[in-house]
Amino acid sequence: MTGLRLERLRADHAEALLAFERENREYFTRSISDRGDAYFADFAGIHRARLAEQDAGICHFHVVLDASGALIGRVNLIDVEDGCAELGYRVAEKAAGRGVATAAVALVCRTAGTSYGLTSLKAVTTLDNLASRTVLERNAFTVVEETVVAGRPGIRFHRDLVAANHRP
Repeated sequence: MTGLRLERLRADHAEALLAFERENREYFTRSISDRGDAYFADFAGIHRARLAEQDAGICHFHVVLDASGALIGRVNLIDVEDGCAELGYRVAEKAAGRGVATAAVALVCRTAGTSYGLTSLKAVTTLDNLASRTVLERNAFTVVEETVVAGRPGIRFHRDLVAANHRP
């Protein structure tokens, strides 16, 4: 996707990020667990906590911006430990089906290996979330095992970043 930018989460992203989450809440709950009313009621506190986690190196949060600078997604690397993190992402309904998630995941995979020094990523999705499975497969994630995601049948994926980031 041309013009797509990935930015590390900052304090000044709060307003746009909250608007993004509100606008897409119903859309997101069709395929993933709802964040719940408390998330929206205490968004400012949660945003500050996320920034503190990022500053501590526990997580790496990103927003996805289109060519005009509009926030159309987010890509997160959480629970960083021993060179590995769990990947999570969500894209606005208006941007779905246009390659945004695939491109954003590719960008964060490069960033994870080069800027954060991670050596692998893991991800999970439900069996019935074909779009998410496709994004992961297009980004060289491989199926590791079946699992349960929010009470639903799912799949766990893995990607080695070392070999991918050192190709000529």
